[in-house]
Formats: sequence, C-alpha cells, structure tokens
Amino acid sequence: MIKLIRRWWKYMVARASGDFNSRADPKIQLEQAIMEAQEQHRQLKEQAANVIAHQKQTEIKLNRVMEDYEKVSANARQAVMMADDAQKKADQDKFVQYTQTAESFANRMIALEREIEDLKSLHLQASQASDKAKLAVNQNSALLQKKLGEQKKLLSQLDQAKMQEQLNKATASLSEQVGQDVPSFEEVRAKVEERYARAKGAAELAESSMEGRMLEVEQASLNVEAQSRLSEIRAQLGIEAGQPDTTESMLGQAQAAQVPAEGEGTTA
Repeated sequence: MIKLIRRWWKYMVARASGDFNSRADPKIQLEQAIMEAQEQHRQLKEQAANVIAHQKQTEIKLNRVMEDYEKVSANARQAVMMADDAQKKADQDKFVQYTQTAESFANRMIALEREIEDLKSLHLQASQASDKAKLAVNQNSALLQKKLGEQKKLLSQLDQAKMQEQLNKATASLSEQVGQDVPSFEEVRAKVEERYARAKGAAELAESSMEGRMLEVEQASLNVEAQSRLSEIRAQLGIEAGQPDTTESMLGQAQAAQVPAEGEGTTA
C-alpha cells in the first residue's frame, strides 16, 4: 500500500512538473538555471576555501612544531654538555640533575618527531586536497563562463524564435479566417479583382454599345451647332471666316486629335 502511494505521489509530482515546464517562460527558466549554477559555484568555492584553509593551518602547525623541535633539540644538547661538565668536575648531584633534564628533553624530542611525521602526512594530504579543490574551482569557473556564453546565445535565439513565431502567425492570418464575419486577405483580394474586372468590362461594353454611338453622334451635332454659332459671332465682329482666331484654331486642333481616339474606342 505504501509503495502504491509513493508511486502515485511521484506520478503527480512529475505530471505537475511537466505541466509547469510546458507553461513556463524559457527565458525565466534559463535565468533560473544560470542562477542555480552560480549558487553551486559559490558553494564549491566555499568548500575549496575550507580545504585550502585546512592545508594552511596544517602547514602553520607543522612549522611551529618543527621550531619547537629545534629548541628542544638545542636544550637537550645543552643539558648533555652541562651534565658532561658536571661529571668532569666530579659534581655528582648536578650530573644527575642535568642527565635527567637531558633525558626529559630527549623524550620531548621523540614525541615531537612523531608529531612532525603525523603533521607531514596530514600536510601532504591537505596539499593534495587543496590542489584538487583549486582545480575543481577553476574547471567549474570555466564551465560557468561557458554556460553564461551559451545563455547569451540562447537568449538571442529565443528572441529570434519569438519574432519568427509572430511573423508566422501574421502570415498565417493572411490566409486564414479570423472569424465567421472576417474574410481572409486572399478572399478580399479576389473580391476586389472581380469587382474591378466587372467595372472594366462594363466600360468597354458601354463604349461599343448603341447608346454609346448615339451619344457620339449627338456630340458631333452639338459641335456643328457650336461652330455655326461661332461663325455668326465672327460675322458680327467683322472677323473674316478664312482667318479664324487663335482660340478657334486651337479648338480645331484639339478636336482633330480627339477624333482618332474616339474612333479607336468605337472600333474596340
């Protein structure tokens, strides 16, 4: 029963994590991953600092014990020399005292020698651990720098992906209907082209129809009547008919230029 509950709980956690990952912003997730990597690097540096500090402490203690050993060794030699001098002077009491003192220094030297050997072993181990810690920090620092570089690249790719997605969405909206009442771009263009074609065809049909020719004849009649009225005005003004004024000449040239165009339209 307990195993079934654990499996169910793991399944629910994995499902919730999957749903969250699918909805989460990749930019935020990327920043969180970098922050986590930086935190791990900080912790690694702290651990490495502790290892290096232990190596330094062992080194300091070893140096101090070696200094004590040198002092004890010098005192032991001095005690031996003083015992030898007392023996030469036949001073038995001082000889015994200095000999006992020399033995005490000798015992102290033996203890310090053992401690020095132990400290040397510890110092060697601490030095190796310190070197490994420094190497681990350097390697992790290089890895972190690589991740930071990849972060910039991924953020740039993410921005490009978002821009491309927006472009794809905008492009798709031109060929897809937004709603039931909103036509697509292609449908609107087809309607405009169809309406333009109909209007163009109607215009061409009007130009070639009977009504169009009747309007052309009516316009020609109006032009003849206008020319007659202009002749009367010239006679009243005393202008010779063989020397039309500049306005009449320009008007005749314009009408002559329009005749071929109208003829071409009618023929078409």
